[in-house]
Amino acid sequence: MRTSAFLYPWDVVGDPGAPARIAGLGVQQVTLASAYHSTRALTPRHPRHRIVTAEHAAVLYEPGDRWKGRELRPYAAGGWAPGDAYGEAAAALAGAGLDVHTWVVLAHNSRMGAEHPDTSVVNAYGDRYPWAPCIARPATRAYLVDLAAEAAVRPGAGGTELESLGWYGLAHLHAHDKIAGVPLGEAGQYLMSLCFCADCRAGYAQQELAPDELAAGVRRALEPVWRGAEPSGGWEAVEKLLGAETAAATRAWREETARTLQEAAIAAVRAAAPDGFQVLLHADPVAYHCGANAGVDPAHILSVADGVVVPCTGGAQALTPFAAHRAPRTTLAANLTVVSGMGGSPATLAADAAHAATLGANELRLYHAGLASDTDLAHVTKALTYLE
Repeated sequence: MRTSAFLYPWDVVGDPGAPARIAGLGVQQVTLASAYHSTRALTPRHPRHRIVTAEHAAVLYEPGDRWKGRELRPYAAGGWAPGDAYGEAAAALAGAGLDVHTWVVLAHNSRMGAEHPDTSVVNAYGDRYPWAPCIARPATRAYLVDLAAEAAVRPGAGGTELESLGWYGLAHLHAHDKIAGVPLGEAGQYLMSLCFCADCRAGYAQQELAPDELAAGVRRALEPVWRGAEPSGGWEAVEKLLGAETAAATRAWREETARTLQEAAIAAVRAAAPDGFQVLLHADPVAYHCGANAGVDPAHILSVADGVVVPCTGGAQALTPFAAHRAPRTTLAANLTVVSGMGGSPATLAADAAHAATLGANELRLYHAGLASDTDLAHVTKALTYLE
């Protein structure tokens, strides 16, 4: 089963032994970040550092001329990935015989939200989420489509994986995060992720909803939650809280907005890419879900992209809806965390991969070779040897 390991450029740049070490795991490919959000990352084997702090969302190469004069444009990385760090790392990995695909994070950018507050999702209480660009806003959509094309199609890359190409909402690990005191459940997360910016208000109106009444209804629905009554269930609970027709109208607006953005971004990548360039989407088969794995309609997204990368740590059931619509050349990649300190189970990788294959997976993604300990990586090598 073809396997790719996620990496950051700073895992490779400055460490001459990194490419051979990654190739020695038994992977055929690396999915290398070319545009990424702010993070603090461990580098347990790097000869020069142990912690890398990426202070803000950035492209990990030198941004092109298309951004000149534009208000919304990507930020270059600081000292954590100067110059064309992506290109330097990609060349070193290719030199070790590895295929390199880009890893592009899109609608997740706290610095853009801080510097351009009007780009952010606004909840029913008027609170802005600076980490979550509202994908309904025309300027934001144009920025995301152009960023997808530029960051995906880097020299030598054979394909891309687009992350966060959809709605982002409340769920987000933020600095010293302290929002877990009241359990929201899936329904509460949805209500707290509904956007009420000017463009989304206009979108709700197109669905024959009065935006102010909808916002008031969301606040009323959440009052019992703040008092400790966690709503149980998924979409049925949203329908109960908002009313079935109102809930369906909000979902129709949001899903159309995400679907058309995904179509536009994928088309832009294809237009910029050479023949044979693979375009995958990090995806969740529940279309109303928010986050890094964009909620999608499985049948639709597999008619647009070459495949999907699906989170499978802790269970691979999310593969099943995609497998029902997979064509012979479609990639269905099971994404398994192999960092034991981040909830992964590298010791059971072989069994987990085999189970994912029974549910339709034909490739593996391993998160994350740069963050894993030597012990974790030894388990990976053993598992991939067994799977061969």
